[in-house]
Amino acid sequence: MAHEHPEPPSHPPGSFRIGSIGGVDVYVRASWLLIAGLIAVLLAPRVDEVEPGLGGLKYVAGLAFAVLLYLSILLHEMSHALMARRAGLPVRAISLQFLGGTTEIEGEPQTPGQEFKIAVVGPLTSLAIGLVALGLALVVPDGLTRLAFQLLAMANLVVGVLNLVPGLPLDGGRVLRAIVWRVGGNMHRGTIVAAWGGRVLAVLVLLWPAVAAELYDETPAVSDYLFGIVVSAFLWSGATASMMSARIRRRLPALQARPLARRVVVVPEDLAVAEAVRRAQESQAGGIVVQASDGSLSGIVSEAALMSTPEERRPWMPIVSVARSMQDGLALPADLAGEELVRAMSRTPAGEYVLVEPDGTVYGLLATSDVDAAFAAGARR
Repeated sequence: MAHEHPEPPSHPPGSFRIGSIGGVDVYVRASWLLIAGLIAVLLAPRVDEVEPGLGGLKYVAGLAFAVLLYLSILLHEMSHALMARRAGLPVRAISLQFLGGTTEIEGEPQTPGQEFKIAVVGPLTSLAIGLVALGLALVVPDGLTRLAFQLLAMANLVVGVLNLVPGLPLDGGRVLRAIVWRVGGNMHRGTIVAAWGGRVLAVLVLLWPAVAAELYDETPAVSDYLFGIVVSAFLWSGATASMMSARIRRRLPALQARPLARRVVVVPEDLAVAEAVRRAQESQAGGIVVQASDGSLSGIVSEAALMSTPEERRPWMPIVSVARSMQDGLALPADLAGEELVRAMSRTPAGEYVLVEPDGTVYGLLATSDVDAAFAAGARR
């Protein structure tokens, strides 16, 4: 299973919310229905062996096992979530899907130790569930119950072992990233190394059916190749996304809000548009911020709205009429930089933001276009 660090949407596309655990929303993606149905069909012959005569209920038994399996995957993901929270990282959601689950964590671990603990706890949880299920399988009576525990043990032991393979996007890749980060002191280098591990793993998975045919002298089924392609594509895309993210994040520390700020003038709401523009031109300002009578900031003048206002009307129109209201998230600390700056802007997408000092005074105006240009310039270096 993988854990991610995006700014996730409130409702992942193609999914439905099944509840919340400890304040963390749990979603099931539509792809899970496909795998649940596949599990029910594949298990039907085995169910027939241990409980003959069930008829159509054998598919219900297979579906029940699929639910049990994904409950164990949910425990795997919850262990990631709890460890992330212990490290002070907010957890937005858990999603169960075709190839397992993901835990959506806001932000990044601050130390290699945090990363290691958050990553390794998932596979360890799966291994623990597998061992408990294996023990129960040895003592429960023959029949569906024993079959369920045997399959649950096998599935979780496999999940636990495979997730320790050192390649992103698997948990083992994050364990490797933590180790490289600890040894080399560079998180981004650790990500690149672990992402290459994921790409190598993707190639090995793709080649495995052909290798297995040589080793065991058996002709692989078409389904073996199809499954290998799906898993390989999942691993390759996840590893590539991690690699690209690392290269982007490597450039983020150079982004600082204060040097990118435009000079700004602060004017009262009832000031005429013409006078506000005159003051801005006189101060060579790149933006106008509107202040309410109580001293609070009430809006940012929209350049598009200003340009569409006829010259003859500007002496009579209040500046607030061409301003965007100051909603939460449009006022940012002037000292924001790097990932914190990008995260703050992504929470409230806008063309411009007001930068304020700790004492509340306005420092300047930050244009999204200026941030984009600075980032692009850094990428070309």
